[in-house]
Amino acid sequence: MTATERRARVRAVLAGDVCVRPASVFDPVSGRLAEAAGLGIGMLGGSVAAAVVLGAPDVGVITLTELADQVRRISRACDVALLVDADNGYGNALNAMRTVRELEDAGAAGFTLEDTALPPRYGAKGEELISTTEMVDKLRAGVAARRDPSTVILGRTHALNHEGLEGTVARVAAYATTGVDGIFLMGIRTEEQLAAMRAVTDLPFMLGTTPAVLTNELLATYGVRLVLRGHSSFGAYVGAVQAVMARQAAGEADDPAAQPPAEVLGTATATGEHAAWRKAFGGG
Repeated sequence: MTATERRARVRAVLAGDVCVRPASVFDPVSGRLAEAAGLGIGMLGGSVAAAVVLGAPDVGVITLTELADQVRRISRACDVALLVDADNGYGNALNAMRTVRELEDAGAAGFTLEDTALPPRYGAKGEELISTTEMVDKLRAGVAARRDPSTVILGRTHALNHEGLEGTVARVAAYATTGVDGIFLMGIRTEEQLAAMRAVTDLPFMLGTTPAVLTNELLATYGVRLVLRGHSSFGAYVGAVQAVMARQAAGEADDPAAQPPAEVLGTATATGEHAAWRKAFGGG
Protein backbone atom coordinates (compact mmCIF):
# COMPACT_ATOMS: atom_id res chain seq x y z
CA MET A 1 0.00 0.00 0.00
CA THR A 2 1.38 3.40 -0.95
CA ALA A 3 1.57 6.36 1.41
CA THR A 4 -1.16 8.08 -0.58
CA GLU A 5 -3.43 5.06 -0.18
CA ARG A 6 -2.85 5.07 3.57
CA ARG A 7 -3.64 8.78 3.68
CA ALA A 8 -6.86 8.12 1.80
CA ARG A 9 -7.82 5.67 4.56
CA VAL A 10 -7.55 8.41 7.18
CA ARG A 11 -9.46 10.83 5.00
CA ALA A 12 -12.25 8.30 4.60
CA VAL A 13 -12.60 8.11 8.38
CA LEU A 14 -12.58 11.90 8.70
CA ALA A 15 -15.31 12.12 6.07
CA GLY A 16 -17.38 9.34 7.64
CA ASP A 17 -19.93 9.29 10.44
CA VAL A 18 -18.32 7.05 13.07
CA CYS A 19 -15.67 7.63 15.73
CA VAL A 20 -12.61 5.37 15.53
CA ARG A 21 -9.89 4.68 18.09
CA PRO A 22 -6.47 4.50 16.41
CA ALA A 23 -4.00 1.88 17.52
CA SER A 24 -1.23 3.30 19.66
CA VAL A 25 1.89 2.10 17.82
CA PHE A 26 5.54 2.87 18.48
CA ASP A 27 7.76 0.57 16.41
CA PRO A 28 7.59 -1.90 13.49
CA VAL A 29 6.47 -4.78 15.72
CA SER A 30 3.56 -2.88 17.28
CA GLY A 31 2.62 -1.64 13.82
CA ARG A 32 2.47 -5.18 12.44
CA LEU A 33 0.46 -6.41 15.42
CA ALA A 34 -1.99 -3.54 14.99
CA GLU A 35 -2.39 -4.42 11.33
CA ALA A 36 -2.92 -8.09 12.15
CA ALA A 37 -5.65 -7.09 14.62
CA GLY A 38 -7.46 -5.25 11.85
CA LEU A 39 -6.62 -1.76 13.07
CA GLY A 40 -6.10 0.32 9.95
CA ILE A 41 -5.08 3.61 11.58
CA GLY A 42 -2.32 4.11 14.13
CA MET A 43 -0.98 6.96 16.22
CA LEU A 44 2.63 7.57 17.24
CA GLY A 45 2.42 9.79 20.30
CA GLY A 46 5.16 12.25 21.16
CA SER A 47 5.60 10.88 24.67
CA VAL A 48 5.82 7.32 23.37
CA ALA A 49 8.27 8.28 20.63
CA ALA A 50 10.55 9.95 23.19
CA ALA A 51 10.35 6.89 25.42
CA VAL A 52 11.07 4.37 22.66
CA VAL A 53 13.76 6.31 20.82
CA LEU A 54 15.54 7.94 23.77
CA GLY A 55 14.26 6.31 26.93
CA ALA A 56 13.25 9.84 27.92
CA PRO A 57 10.07 11.52 29.17
CA ASP A 58 7.98 13.91 27.12
CA VAL A 59 10.08 17.02 27.77
CA GLY A 60 10.88 18.13 24.24
CA VAL A 61 14.30 16.53 23.78
CA ILE A 62 13.55 14.25 20.82
CA THR A 63 14.53 15.78 17.49
CA LEU A 64 12.65 15.92 14.20
CA THR A 65 15.23 13.63 12.58
CA GLU A 66 14.80 11.00 15.28
CA LEU A 67 11.01 11.19 15.03
CA ALA A 68 11.05 10.94 11.22
CA ASP A 69 13.39 7.93 11.39
CA GLN A 70 10.97 6.11 13.68
CA VAL A 71 8.03 6.99 11.43
CA ARG A 72 9.95 5.57 8.47
CA ARG A 73 10.66 2.31 10.31
CA ILE A 74 6.99 1.85 11.18
CA SER A 75 5.69 2.87 7.77
CA ARG A 76 7.87 0.48 5.82
CA ALA A 77 7.00 -2.46 8.11
CA CYS A 78 3.22 -2.33 7.83
CA ASP A 79 0.26 -0.78 6.04
CA VAL A 80 -1.17 0.93 9.10
CA ALA A 81 -2.01 4.54 8.24
CA LEU A 82 0.19 6.35 10.75
CA LEU A 83 -0.76 9.63 12.36
CA VAL A 84 2.12 11.34 14.14
CA ASP A 85 2.29 13.73 17.07
CA ALA A 86 4.58 16.37 15.56
CA ASP A 87 4.48 18.55 18.69
CA ASN A 88 4.74 22.22 17.73
CA GLY A 89 6.49 21.52 14.42
CA TYR A 90 9.87 21.86 16.17
CA GLY A 91 9.95 25.63 16.09
CA ASN A 92 8.43 28.47 14.11
CA ALA A 93 6.43 28.38 10.89
CA LEU A 94 9.46 27.55 8.75
CA ASN A 95 10.38 24.70 11.09
CA ALA A 96 6.80 23.46 10.82
CA MET A 97 7.15 23.41 7.04
CA ARG A 98 10.31 21.33 7.37
CA THR A 99 8.50 19.01 9.77
CA VAL A 100 5.68 18.47 7.29
CA ARG A 101 8.13 17.62 4.50
CA GLU A 102 10.20 15.24 6.64
CA LEU A 103 7.24 13.32 8.03
CA GLU A 104 5.55 13.19 4.66
CA ASP A 105 8.73 11.76 3.11
CA ALA A 106 8.92 9.22 5.95
CA GLY A 107 5.50 7.87 5.02
CA ALA A 108 3.25 9.41 7.66
CA ALA A 109 -0.43 9.50 6.72
CA GLY A 110 -0.83 12.68 8.71
CA PHE A 111 0.26 14.60 11.78
CA THR A 112 -0.84 17.03 14.42
CA LEU A 113 0.70 20.46 14.96
CA GLU A 114 0.01 22.02 18.34
CA ASP A 115 -0.08 25.48 19.87
CA THR A 116 2.23 24.81 22.83
CA ALA A 117 5.46 26.76 23.23
CA LEU A 118 8.22 24.16 22.96
CA PRO A 119 10.74 23.65 24.32
CA PRO A 120 9.59 25.41 27.49
CA ARG A 121 11.25 28.78 27.90
CA TYR A 122 13.69 29.39 30.72
CA GLY A 123 11.78 30.03 33.95
CA ALA A 124 8.42 28.82 32.65
CA LYS A 125 6.11 27.65 35.43
CA GLY A 126 4.29 25.17 33.24
CA GLU A 127 2.95 24.67 29.76
CA GLU A 128 2.49 27.85 27.74
CA LEU A 129 0.76 28.55 24.43
CA ILE A 130 1.86 30.61 21.48
CA SER A 131 -0.49 33.33 20.30
CA THR A 132 -3.46 32.54 18.12
CA THR A 133 -1.97 34.68 15.35
CA GLU A 134 1.31 32.78 15.35
CA MET A 135 -0.46 29.43 15.41
CA VAL A 136 -2.69 30.40 12.49
CA ASP A 137 0.36 31.29 10.42
CA LYS A 138 2.14 28.11 11.48
CA LEU A 139 -0.80 25.98 10.35
CA ARG A 140 -1.06 27.89 7.09
CA ALA A 141 2.64 27.26 6.52
CA GLY A 142 2.26 23.56 7.25
CA VAL A 143 -0.62 23.22 4.81
CA ALA A 144 1.38 25.05 2.14
CA ALA A 145 4.38 22.75 2.67
CA ARG A 146 2.76 19.41 1.95
CA ARG A 147 3.53 17.88 -1.41
CA ASP A 148 0.81 15.25 -1.39
CA PRO A 149 -2.60 16.92 -1.06
CA SER A 150 -3.94 13.76 0.60
CA THR A 151 -1.58 14.18 3.59
CA VAL A 152 -3.69 14.92 6.66
CA ILE A 153 -2.83 17.88 8.90
CA LEU A 154 -4.67 18.43 12.17
CA GLY A 155 -4.39 21.63 14.16
CA ARG A 156 -4.06 20.74 17.84
CA THR A 157 -4.94 23.01 20.73
CA HIS A 158 -4.26 22.74 24.45
CA ALA A 159 -6.20 25.93 25.16
CA LEU A 160 -8.86 24.36 27.41
CA ASN A 161 -6.22 23.98 30.11
CA HIS A 162 -5.18 27.62 29.83
CA GLU A 163 -7.80 29.92 28.32
CA GLY A 164 -11.09 28.31 29.25
CA LEU A 165 -13.96 27.48 26.96
CA GLU A 166 -14.37 30.91 25.39
CA GLY A 167 -10.69 31.23 24.50
CA THR A 168 -10.58 27.71 23.12
CA VAL A 169 -13.62 28.26 20.94
CA ALA A 170 -11.99 31.38 19.52
CA ARG A 171 -8.81 29.44 18.72
CA VAL A 172 -10.73 26.60 17.09
CA ALA A 173 -12.62 29.07 14.90
CA ALA A 174 -9.34 30.69 13.85
CA TYR A 175 -7.51 27.42 13.22
CA ALA A 176 -10.39 26.19 11.07
CA THR A 177 -9.66 28.95 8.53
CA THR A 178 -6.12 27.75 7.77
CA GLY A 179 -6.83 24.83 5.44
CA VAL A 180 -6.17 22.07 8.01
CA ASP A 181 -8.18 18.87 7.70
CA GLY A 182 -9.38 18.72 11.27
CA ILE A 183 -8.90 19.95 14.83
CA PHE A 184 -7.33 17.92 17.64
CA LEU A 185 -8.91 19.00 20.94
CA MET A 186 -7.04 18.31 24.16
CA GLY A 187 -8.74 18.39 27.55
CA ILE A 188 -12.33 17.72 26.49
CA ARG A 189 -14.31 16.55 29.49
CA THR A 190 -17.96 17.33 28.77
CA GLU A 191 -20.54 17.15 26.03
CA GLU A 192 -21.14 20.89 26.48
CA GLN A 193 -17.53 21.64 25.56
CA LEU A 194 -17.87 19.62 22.39
CA ALA A 195 -21.11 21.36 21.47
CA ALA A 196 -19.41 24.74 21.80
CA MET A 197 -16.58 23.65 19.50
CA ARG A 198 -18.97 22.19 16.95
CA ALA A 199 -20.82 25.49 16.80
CA VAL A 200 -17.84 27.26 15.18
CA THR A 201 -16.57 24.72 12.65
CA ASP A 202 -17.69 21.80 10.52
CA LEU A 203 -14.20 20.27 10.48
CA PRO A 204 -13.84 16.78 11.97
CA PHE A 205 -12.41 16.51 15.46
CA MET A 206 -9.83 14.27 17.07
CA LEU A 207 -9.62 13.88 20.85
CA GLY A 208 -6.92 12.62 23.15
CA THR A 209 -7.74 11.15 26.56
CA THR A 210 -11.36 11.80 27.45
CA PRO A 211 -13.81 10.38 30.04
CA ALA A 212 -15.34 7.00 29.29
CA VAL A 213 -18.83 8.51 29.64
CA LEU A 214 -18.13 10.24 26.32
CA THR A 215 -18.58 7.07 24.31
CA ASN A 216 -17.49 6.75 20.72
CA GLU A 217 -21.13 6.75 19.66
CA LEU A 218 -21.80 10.02 21.47
CA LEU A 219 -18.59 11.61 20.22
CA ALA A 220 -19.52 10.73 16.65
CA THR A 221 -22.64 12.91 16.88
CA TYR A 222 -20.38 15.92 17.48
CA GLY A 223 -18.12 15.23 14.53
CA VAL A 224 -15.39 13.44 16.48
CA ARG A 225 -13.87 10.93 14.08
CA LEU A 226 -10.76 9.87 16.02
CA VAL A 227 -10.28 9.44 19.76
CA LEU A 228 -6.96 8.23 21.14
CA ARG A 229 -7.79 7.36 24.77
CA GLY A 230 -4.18 6.91 25.83
CA HIS A 231 -1.19 4.74 24.91
CA SER A 232 -2.00 1.53 26.75
CA SER A 233 -0.07 -0.68 24.32
CA PHE A 234 3.23 0.93 25.29
CA GLY A 235 2.39 0.68 28.98
CA ALA A 236 1.59 -3.01 28.55
CA TYR A 237 4.91 -3.51 26.75
CA VAL A 238 6.88 -1.88 29.56
CA GLY A 239 5.02 -3.85 32.21
CA ALA A 240 5.57 -7.16 30.45
CA VAL A 241 9.29 -6.58 29.93
CA GLN A 242 9.73 -5.43 33.54
CA ALA A 243 8.08 -8.61 34.81
CA VAL A 244 10.37 -10.81 32.72
CA MET A 245 13.47 -8.89 33.82
CA ALA A 246 12.42 -9.17 37.48
CA ARG A 247 12.15 -12.95 37.19
CA GLN A 248 15.58 -13.15 35.57
CA ALA A 249 17.11 -10.91 38.24
CA ALA A 250 15.64 -13.15 40.92
CA GLY A 251 17.13 -16.24 39.26
CA GLU A 252 13.68 -17.63 38.47
CA ALA A 253 12.78 -19.59 35.37
CA ASP A 254 10.90 -17.83 32.63
CA ASP A 255 7.13 -18.03 32.81
CA PRO A 256 5.98 -19.87 29.67
CA ALA A 257 2.58 -18.20 29.96
CA ALA A 258 4.26 -14.82 29.46
CA GLN A 259 5.48 -15.83 26.01
CA PRO A 260 3.21 -15.31 22.99
CA PRO A 261 2.42 -18.20 20.64
CA ALA A 262 4.89 -18.80 17.84
CA GLU A 263 2.44 -17.51 15.26
CA VAL A 264 2.24 -14.16 17.05
CA LEU A 265 6.02 -13.85 17.05
CA GLY A 266 5.92 -14.79 13.39
CA THR A 267 3.46 -12.00 12.68
CA ALA A 268 5.58 -9.51 14.62
CA THR A 269 8.66 -10.29 12.57
CA ALA A 270 6.95 -11.06 9.23
CA THR A 271 8.52 -14.52 9.32
CA GLY A 272 6.26 -15.98 6.64
CA GLU A 273 6.89 -13.11 4.26
CA HIS A 274 10.65 -13.41 4.66
CA ALA A 275 10.50 -17.18 4.22
CA ALA A 276 8.62 -16.72 0.94
CA TRP A 277 11.25 -14.26 -0.26
CA ARG A 278 14.06 -16.63 0.65
CA LYS A 279 12.38 -19.42 -1.28
CA ALA A 280 11.63 -17.25 -4.30
CA PHE A 281 14.95 -15.47 -4.54
CA GLY A 282 17.48 -17.91 -3.10
CA GLY A 283 18.08 -16.03 0.11
CA GLY A 284 19.39 -19.09 1.92
